[in-house]
Amino acid sequence: QVQLVESGGGLVQAGDSLRLSCAASGGTFSNYQMGWFRQAPGKEREFIAAISWSGSNTYYADSVKGRFTISRDNAKNTVYLQMSSLKPKDTAVYYCAAASKFRGYGNGYAYDNWGQGTQVTVSS
Repeated sequence: QVQLVESGGGLVQAGDSLRLSCAASGGTFSNYQMGWFRQAPGKEREFIAAISWSGSNTYYADSVKGRFTISRDNAKNTVYLQMSSLKPKDTAVYYCAAASKFRGYGNGYAYDNWGQGTQVTVSS
């Protein structure tokens, strides 16, 4: 199984940009579809973005489309989430996830492995 470790979270102001990274180990990274989810206090986990194993296909939630970009570097076993024009409502713990098979991309149950999360806080 692949192990995932997120990094790059922090406290930023509205309008700022931030890049999250998720480093994978213990598996063949290029075999996994990767996704980013987030969960704000008192709210359900929310799909943000996903990328196919090769990086050729990407998917986004409407709430972040045009502001966030998911990418991956299979040589570095890392998936990224570039976030721009951040808003206070983007405040949440952000998680990356890996799926060994394609079961869709927007449902958390499609993913087998999860990282521990990284906090992103956007102040107004």
